Amino acid sequence: MKKKQDTEIEPKKNWKEGELVMTFKLKPIREYQTPLMEEWLNAPLPTFDMVEQSIFDKYLLNAIKNIHGWSEEDLKMKFIAHIIALGLLEEGNGITTCFDKTISATVENIKLTTKSDFMVASGYMNIIQQPYFHFQEYKPLLNPTGEPMAQLLEAFLIAQTKNETNFPLYGVEVVGKQWSFVIMEGKDYCISPPYIGTVKNDLMHIIAILRKFKEILETRLMKM
Repeated sequence: MKKKQDTEIEPKKNWKEGELVMTFKLKPIREYQTPLMEEWLNAPLPTFDMVEQSIFDKYLLNAIKNIHGWSEEDLKMKFIAHIIALGLLEEGNGITTCFDKTISATVENIKLTTKSDFMVASGYMNIIQQPYFHFQEYKPLLNPTGEPMAQLLEAFLIAQTKNETNFPLYGVEVVGKQWSFVIMEGKDYCISPPYIGTVKNDLMHIIAILRKFKEILETRLMKM
């Protein structure tokens, strides 16, 4: 029997979505919504208090005026971080969050390594136990580095290998002002229609979907 290090394939940088689909026999679903995706997207719109409404109005207006000129880091710090906060994806009760976390695992004898731009997992501080949610983004016109959907799929595959339970994985791909939500169940991954972050009603839906995930996490995923 060959040792693991003899069969493990060296990590490949900058996977493309199609390469991951063919290599790991994944199935993208774009033409319809799975039951889990329908449940997730049908989240009721949030009711903001005065502070939340002020934050929402401020960062929506800033994005409308300036997003076209932002770099990837600008997009993250000046807009996405505030939307995540409004989505109530905070730490506590056995949940930890982290930005720019490099994760890796050997999946079907292939070493995968990627950076999760934002992760929600069980754990404490910087100790990650089970990842549940991954967030990948870039600004396409200003020095993009890799495909965010491919990076998201890598994160999902790594999480499936590390997690002991076979629960679905949730995530979102952000390209500029466009947000697409993704759920991976086994080899299938379902992608939502895009939401535009600079459109008020769409942004309300984005925040509603993030808050719905928090509910799904606390009432279902962490109990599996």
